[in-house]
Amino acid sequence: MIALLVIVFVVCLILRFPIAFSLGLACLVYALFKGIPLIILPMKMYSGIDVFILLSIPGFILSGNLMNHGGLTERIIAFCNRLTGHVRGGLALANVGASMLFAGISGTAVSDTASIGSVMIPAMRKEGYEAGFSCAVTASSSTVGPIIPPSVPMIIAATLSGLSVGKLFLAGAIPGFMLGIGLMLVVYFISAKKQYPKHPRSSFREIANGFKDTFWAILMTFIIIFGIVGGVFTPTEASIIAVIYALIIGTFIYKKLSWRNLPVIVLDSMKTSASLMILVGFANLFGWILITERLPQLISSEILNFSTNKYVVLLFINLLLIFIGTFMETIAALLILFPILLKVAVTVEVDPIHFAVIAVLNLMIGLTTPPVGVCLFVASSLGKVSISTVSKSSLPFLAVGLVVLTLVTLFPQISLFLPGRFID
Repeated sequence: MIALLVIVFVVCLILRFPIAFSLGLACLVYALFKGIPLIILPMKMYSGIDVFILLSIPGFILSGNLMNHGGLTERIIAFCNRLTGHVRGGLALANVGASMLFAGISGTAVSDTASIGSVMIPAMRKEGYEAGFSCAVTASSSTVGPIIPPSVPMIIAATLSGLSVGKLFLAGAIPGFMLGIGLMLVVYFISAKKQYPKHPRSSFREIANGFKDTFWAILMTFIIIFGIVGGVFTPTEASIIAVIYALIIGTFIYKKLSWRNLPVIVLDSMKTSASLMILVGFANLFGWILITERLPQLISSEILNFSTNKYVVLLFINLLLIFIGTFMETIAALLILFPILLKVAVTVEVDPIHFAVIAVLNLMIGLTTPPVGVCLFVASSLGKVSISTVSKSSLPFLAVGLVVLTLVTLFPQISLFLPGRFID
């Protein structure tokens, strides 16, 4: 029955069904063959989304859209370019820096690639950067977003495991910045080798003006993080505060939002949130079937029979998650695999917070792993260049991601230091 479930799911993916509906059809076929009353299916779906903390996701999506339509993306890019424009390959460095700052607004890699890529890829090509390099930088830097807080995948991981959202947010901060700095180093060396352009150094006044333009956006990130970590409000309350804040800033400070724009922004956010919640519901149903068939116990026993060494188990899990992340959407992969693999990790004495960071980092790397990484496809379509060209250019950035993943896996304190310092 598990084989039937997986076959139907894979066939639907090959036929290019959306992942949510692939999961749903697979579950329906399983229920029909197993003779399960169909009334159980919507009940299990609803139980998967009837979680208070998941209400924060629509809020963060709406706040991100409000800030994006409010002119935030252009301001962040301009500020980063003022900081790095005088360095060889400064615009490419600004691309990475913008993703690190934009991380607190979008929280998802694909939206980061689409939002920043639509501005940066044409600008980089106009200045003489190779098309493949421009797309690869954009796709690779977008993976920093869901690691640096606030992060939608971290919220999902907390929902699935009962872990503290505040701890997970803090746990991702250092690995996220390590990944961002590593990508910047690769960008600089490639730019120096290929003699990509640079601009005159910006004056202190220009940098100060750029910071003033982006200050309110950066402040929102700090309000969210320290509000949650400090126990001032829950993640769900934080998302609503973020919406109100974004609305006020976009309307009265940046003056790019108008009441005419709001229906379109809200509708777009509703579509994104609805598609994500449908995915969560179907994935919960899929996970219930796997548990019913005792697949988690089977996987756990097989892995532990192979080895009980913590690092061997983590190596196996890393390889599995990177492979899954190359073709499956991050949230779906977390919903299906995270609870199963977390039990295995805890059995070999891996800290759950540490493992959650490893899992999210793995899936982010998978988004830019050739030849089918989702972010690579988004960037290639924006840059109007073949996926093979983008894949080849992304290999040095992929290597950086693997190095950071190795360090985070081998040294737990990289991810555990901040949670241990600021949260009891």
